[in-house]
Amino acid sequence: MKFDDYKTDGFYDEIFEASGVPREVSEPLIQRIESLPEGDLHRRQQAAEAAFMQMGITFTVYGTDEGTERIFPFDIMPRVIEPDDWSRIERGLKQRIEALNLFVNDIYHDQKIVKDGVVPRELLESADSFRHQCVGLNPPRDIWVHITGTDLVRDDSGELHVLEDNLRCPSGVSYVLQNREILKRTFPRLFESMQVQPVYDYPNRLLAALQYLAPDGVAEPTVVLLTPGMYNSAYFEHAYLAQQMGIELVEGRDLVIQGGFVMMRTTKGFQRVDVIYRRIDDDFIDPKAFREDSCLGVPGLMEAYRAGRVALANAPGTGIADDKAVYAYVPEIIKYYLKQDTIIPNVPTFLCSEPEQLKHVLANLDKLVVKAVNLSGGYGMLIGPHSTKKEQDEFAAQIKANPRDFIAQPTLALSRAPTIVNDQFEGRHVDLRPYILYGEDIFVMPGGLTRVALRKGSLVVNSSQGGGSKDTWVVAKATPAQTQSQSQSTLKDSENA
Repeated sequence: MKFDDYKTDGFYDEIFEASGVPREVSEPLIQRIESLPEGDLHRRQQAAEAAFMQMGITFTVYGTDEGTERIFPFDIMPRVIEPDDWSRIERGLKQRIEALNLFVNDIYHDQKIVKDGVVPRELLESADSFRHQCVGLNPPRDIWVHITGTDLVRDDSGELHVLEDNLRCPSGVSYVLQNREILKRTFPRLFESMQVQPVYDYPNRLLAALQYLAPDGVAEPTVVLLTPGMYNSAYFEHAYLAQQMGIELVEGRDLVIQGGFVMMRTTKGFQRVDVIYRRIDDDFIDPKAFREDSCLGVPGLMEAYRAGRVALANAPGTGIADDKAVYAYVPEIIKYYLKQDTIIPNVPTFLCSEPEQLKHVLANLDKLVVKAVNLSGGYGMLIGPHSTKKEQDEFAAQIKANPRDFIAQPTLALSRAPTIVNDQFEGRHVDLRPYILYGEDIFVMPGGLTRVALRKGSLVVNSSQGGGSKDTWVVAKATPAQTQSQSQSTLKDSENA
């Protein structure tokens, strides 16, 4: 397959310049693909899909007639990120997570940011994700946000923006690790020649960040991953991460509170648990503290947590920073706590709870993207330019009934990347979800999950809405000697295809 007929169509392309020439860092990749014999790339794509099937790399979609369990769509044409871009992304994400952690801590204590008039009190009081049970809570090491997946997009000018913060139970990192394993088999020599930064150590870094939270005096903490069970959409990821970290995968029924401590049932009796990486939403982790009808959590867990006898990651209550209305204030939050300008800007956002902004939104529903503030996965969303008048009218009624529950943003011309479609390459819109760990320090995995809107013209990249993924290659700056080595390696790779 060649790129002779590939068109950027006026969008910013992650691999090609507007002129159709490959970006400098992507040249070895393009040369390698174009050197393959006819049909070979298709063979490699099919082999990758077969590997996903054999390894059971799946996700679950609810409410469809086609079955719930699906293989995660994967495109073997990777996305390449330039070193300077990644440096800015890394700095921007560390800044954002540090500020949001300070924000969550402040919100559940003195609320200085509210008293100083930076964030409106009514914004927090009306937030579904604010947990009164967490007021006065002091998490270990003062860290609330341990694992984050932040969604980034690039507009038609190439400018990066933060689209969304995911600070409760962010998913998808297992696909990053599996995508990389499959791509290393597909283009083995390119990784060395292009100096692609590795991601394999993420499970070890995650485990270290979790162990850092253990109660004082515990030399060898027992860490477990708490899952809702096999019917959860991300169960594959739960099992995979537990296996990679060498920790137990448990459900609520496997844990019990004894003497104020969390104990795990084992074949040898009860064993104390020191750290819980929970993949269950706040509402379900403890029926004594949150939803009384929950059968997924552990009765009394919050009491043990408050007493400092167990650590939870992420901390309950972090969802307040997931609220898409709070998202609109993140630049002010960064300025307030860190006294810094935002490195990666937000997408311009209209708050429907503000009367003047509400008028603008209702008058421009055909041009804007409208989102429900507490939903994710592509649900509760109206993409104005791709919607019908009936859909716009329905959303207008919902917005008028509950303005606080919605925000709106301009429809961005998201960047695209070449994607295999039948027997050719076509541009498809992409976003990027890097993963950030906050333990003894803040670590940003080099790369992340590039999600692809596989449907032509679609802007929705979520797997539940027909999206797929790509491997994400963050490359290092090459010296002249390395550039020469890359060319020789690409030639050798071609000879050995």
